[in-house]
Amino acid sequence: MSKKTSIGGQAVIEGIMMKGPQKTALAVRVPDGSIDIEYIKEKHLRDKYKFFGLPIIRGTVNFIESMIIGYSAMMKSAEKSGFTDIEEENNKKGEPQGKYGKLINVLMVLASVLGVALGVFLFMYLPSLVFDLINRLTDGNLSSLKALIEGVLKLTVFLVYMILVARMKDIKRVFSYHGAEHKTIFCYEAGEELTIENVKKQSRFHPRCGTSFMVLMLTVGILLGIVLTWAFPVLRESSFRLAWVAIKILSLPIICGIGFELLKICGRHDNFLTRAIAAPGMWMQRITTNEPDDSMIELAIESLKAVKPENEEEDNW
Repeated sequence: MSKKTSIGGQAVIEGIMMKGPQKTALAVRVPDGSIDIEYIKEKHLRDKYKFFGLPIIRGTVNFIESMIIGYSAMMKSAEKSGFTDIEEENNKKGEPQGKYGKLINVLMVLASVLGVALGVFLFMYLPSLVFDLINRLTDGNLSSLKALIEGVLKLTVFLVYMILVARMKDIKRVFSYHGAEHKTIFCYEAGEELTIENVKKQSRFHPRCGTSFMVLMLTVGILLGIVLTWAFPVLRESSFRLAWVAIKILSLPIICGIGFELLKICGRHDNFLTRAIAAPGMWMQRITTNEPDDSMIELAIESLKAVKPENEEEDNW
């Protein structure tokens, strides 16, 4: 018997972080071949303040919290899997413990700041700049299509970026774990026994995926941009480029919130409308997921079992 579940996850280095209605577990394949499972304690603002659990608002809050816990899980998986262990190598060489720790932390913060700046440039400023250049070449005949053309440019940048990232060897393995996560959740939703063979036959494309969420955000951003440039034609002018970029940044919480609600709807219902909404994100998952091997599926099964509630009535998406 099929069921809907709130269980979801994130692929990390040689593992999966799986989130259930009550528990979150990080499962990682460690160097000796065994599976290490660590439970992660999460604190949610919505549990303390009901305001942050309201529709639209919860989308932004959930996104920020997911980014924070996801980053932490990725770092832990890198350590557990043996992917990187700078401090241990330093100790073996006789270096004082923690000598490079502060430097590494500073570099990580700097990388995060630069990553945000690059994201703003690629998805906010660059499309606007390119549009203005194209619009000048057409004597301003494309002004009314500003938001639509910028949106197409954003989607193109996102698609090219994901294709390039997917070509990296280590990322290919992460994307295979991503596929294992989706297949295992599908198997659980189908009410089938969680075995490698049962999981193998499931689809690796799931409507409640982070990739789908990003595509939904881009789509909602395009539609919102069309409305704003139609309501305020002055925003189409190149002299208002910086103001337009600022407005797009300030509108991100609204875009994020609407995208989250659409993702929930697509996860709860299966009809022509929800399939149409989910279709672009499902297609993009052909890039961000790969078919997993048996060992990856085994790990995904163990990660899901670790967070599956004993009482399935408590698992409500």
